[in-house]
Amino acid sequence: MSDQVLVLNANFEPINICDLKRAFGLIITDKAILVSNGRGYLKSVYQSYPIPSVIRLQRMIHRPRAKVHLTRKEIFRRDHYTCQYCGNHSMNLTIDHILPKHLGGTFSWENLITACSYCNHKKGGRTLQDSNMKLQRRPQPPPGNATYIFMRNNQAEEEWLPYLQGW
Repeated sequence: MSDQVLVLNANFEPINICDLKRAFGLIITDKAILVSNGRGYLKSVYQSYPIPSVIRLQRMIHRPRAKVHLTRKEIFRRDHYTCQYCGNHSMNLTIDHILPKHLGGTFSWENLITACSYCNHKKGGRTLQDSNMKLQRRPQPPPGNATYIFMRNNQAEEEWLPYLQGW
């Protein structure tokens, strides 16, 4: 059982993930209401409380939409832990610049990919044409939708899906 709780805005837009302790605090202080239980009950001596998996805030919170930041971990996730040159699936991968930095390559979603150490060494500091190598697929930024952003933390929460789809 996960201790993560999906937090929805007053209009049911997903805005955050919090832990059970924070979720119980929001519910007890009437700042949020329980939307989905699905995890059973927490029993005390005198009462039992439903364990939340999705809560909704009582008031609308205005904040910028969540986005995927360009990090090493997100590049691996976007490329499904697969070498983009040979297609080898591994947890022992490196980050490669398609156009090397010394030739003007940038730190961007379109220029960074995952590569196994063999392919990265084989390509070296050369361009794709100079090294005679081809990409499995062209890199692009990952989707900015709520399903991609919030499901990275918790793949097993199927009851979150109806609240994440469409945002």
